[in-house]
Amino acid sequence: MHRRAFLATPALLAAQQSAPAAARPTLCLFSKHAAKLNYTDLGKYCRQVGLGGVDLTVRPGGHVLPQKVTDDLPVAVAALQAAGLKVPMITTGLTNPKAPEAAATLRKAGELKIPFFKLGYWRYSTAADGAVDLDRKLAEVQAALAGFAALSRLYNITAGMHNHSGNYVGAPVWDTWQLIQYLDANFMGFYFDPAHATAEGGAWTWAASLELALRRLKMVAIKDFYWEKREGKWRMRWCPLGQGMVDWPAVLKRLALAKFSGPLTLHVEYESPDELKSNADDFATLKKLVDSAWA
Repeated sequence: MHRRAFLATPALLAAQQSAPAAARPTLCLFSKHAAKLNYTDLGKYCRQVGLGGVDLTVRPGGHVLPQKVTDDLPVAVAALQAAGLKVPMITTGLTNPKAPEAAATLRKAGELKIPFFKLGYWRYSTAADGAVDLDRKLAEVQAALAGFAALSRLYNITAGMHNHSGNYVGAPVWDTWQLIQYLDANFMGFYFDPAHATAEGGAWTWAASLELALRRLKMVAIKDFYWEKREGKWRMRWCPLGQGMVDWPAVLKRLALAKFSGPLTLHVEYESPDELKSNADDFATLKKLVDSAWA
């Protein structure tokens, strides 16, 4: 080794050791996958598994019902925080910013300092023949998103639009960008799902979609799948994390490079005889992937 390089090494190491570590994402469980647990037991379970937070369902059939959000959301958050967990996001079914539950949900979430919420879904078409007026549909959704951006600003919370594959507005990430690019980035962004992006974009286009989403990425969904032919049709088959088509090492390395520090929400969508064990197993896989990417 060159003498100057050798002498510089201790100083370099000292600088690296004293530099603050980059913030890591909070690893959360999507509470849908522990739906039978009450707030207290959900907190104990997630803490035991090693998770850092919960993506709490605040929607019909969820842990918190929209009509009871004012009373129940503070109770849920308090129970989870008592277990040492964060609640960095909630998942809603909201699609109408003028609906009473929209203002009630976002007001209470903002008061509780929950940073992010996931919007509901709009379909391109509900017609039996599949016909759709794309311009009209996108204009309709754009107006709704503008309304949610205004509510988000009012209650100091940020919306994320999910790129669900199939007949959903935003399945092509380009549509979401077209709809939100002129809205305030502090209050409206992407809830990016690499699995659904892979389903829509194949072996590489997911990466282009991620680059676009990184312009205002707020949250990321974690799940895996592969294509399977059943009953003569190709369908997505959800599977344990790391056993499917999603290039998770590449996805997470890109997120680490971008210094993404928002919530990573674990979804365990595949059938399992013991969902709670599957949650724990997939979390262990996710933890290894994240440790490697952020190393």
